[in-house]
Amino acid sequence: MRIIHTSDWHLGQNFYGKSRAREHRAFMDWLLEQIALHKVDALIIAGDVFDTGTPPSYARALYNQFIVQMQQSECQLIILGGNHDSVSTLSESKELLACLNARVIPGAFDNISEHVFELNNRQGEVGAIVCALPYLRPRDIVLSQAGQSAADKQQQLANAIAALYQDSFVVAQGIQAKQQAPVPIIATGHLTTVGASTSESVREIYIGSLDAFNANLFPAADYIALGHIHRPQKIAKTEHIRYSGSPIPLSFDELNGDKSVFLVEFDGTSPTVTGLIVPKFQPLAVIKGDLAHIETQINRLAAEAAADEAIEESGNQLNHNTWLSVEVSEQDYLSDLQTRIGELIDGKPIEVLQLKRARTARSAQIERIDNEILAELSVTEVFERRLAQEEWSTDPQLQTRGRIKAQFQQVLANVEESLIQGVEDKA
Repeated sequence: MRIIHTSDWHLGQNFYGKSRAREHRAFMDWLLEQIALHKVDALIIAGDVFDTGTPPSYARALYNQFIVQMQQSECQLIILGGNHDSVSTLSESKELLACLNARVIPGAFDNISEHVFELNNRQGEVGAIVCALPYLRPRDIVLSQAGQSAADKQQQLANAIAALYQDSFVVAQGIQAKQQAPVPIIATGHLTTVGASTSESVREIYIGSLDAFNANLFPAADYIALGHIHRPQKIAKTEHIRYSGSPIPLSFDELNGDKSVFLVEFDGTSPTVTGLIVPKFQPLAVIKGDLAHIETQINRLAAEAAADEAIEESGNQLNHNTWLSVEVSEQDYLSDLQTRIGELIDGKPIEVLQLKRARTARSAQIERIDNEILAELSVTEVFERRLAQEEWSTDPQLQTRGRIKAQFQQVLANVEESLIQGVEDKA
């Protein structure tokens, strides 16, 4: 039995005003090639298929087209809802996609047995049993009680999540016991675990309730396919509990290290995990330093881009314009900096998407914070600046802060969707 574990596609992401549609299309084509090459029996997408609950039309089109193309591969598809996904959006086509060999689990079902099912290999035999758990929204699995402290709520939610995993695992063991030969049990999840390494594009998932889920509370499944964290990694020093990470960088701080999907092969119930490195479809880079260093690095990037284009269009990169984040040393952060950077990249295959000053020691930051301008701050940074002006010390205040941040993220997502839709309408 062979599966590919992936997650956090974030179809429809608006990256500093840029669409990721071409990158996602290229990734899907590459993934279909890997499925055919390795004769994969099942593909698991562990949440956050879309970037917002109201994805733009082109993102929905990519999603539907990929599922149709999957039909030709004889590979089953399991799609789990994530915290960015809308349960209703994923549910609207669930029954139709079931006819295309795709099983969609948008959110928590009332009956735990609906989350547990068999996966067949290409010979039509039962090759694995899946405990398919998506992102578990607190309101779906716990009831708040009067007088609970923040710590009590965290413990209650952790216990409820652990109970769902254990209950689904018991159902899976019952199915496993009926098989003539041993088959592996695969569990899924979309959540933050203790010790996971995050990036700036990962939003808080259990705001005001649960910081991270203890991996020791997972059941004894043979492989646990996780989503939500964008960097590929093992959890709790194990080989079988893993985040696949996102297939493309979703923020500039995700450029260190390769992006990948995991090919998991089972010999009986023992998994062998191989990382399949995803090609870089869009050049991105971060430059830090003074103006002289920035100019040198821009010239280097331009030369590399010209060399790559001169060799041959290999199909790995769809756009030779490098998207750039520039962080300038404070002593060179002048009022006409944006103009100077514009002159440095003029005529070069480079676009500066982010321009900011270096973050130095906190004392220095406090001294200059009054001189910051909106152009060097992201929308989220402006919001965080405003929150920092208030008092958040008591449990009720922290809960209020969590609700405010959650509402802000939803408003921001809606605004981004409106902007993307406006661009599509003009096109």
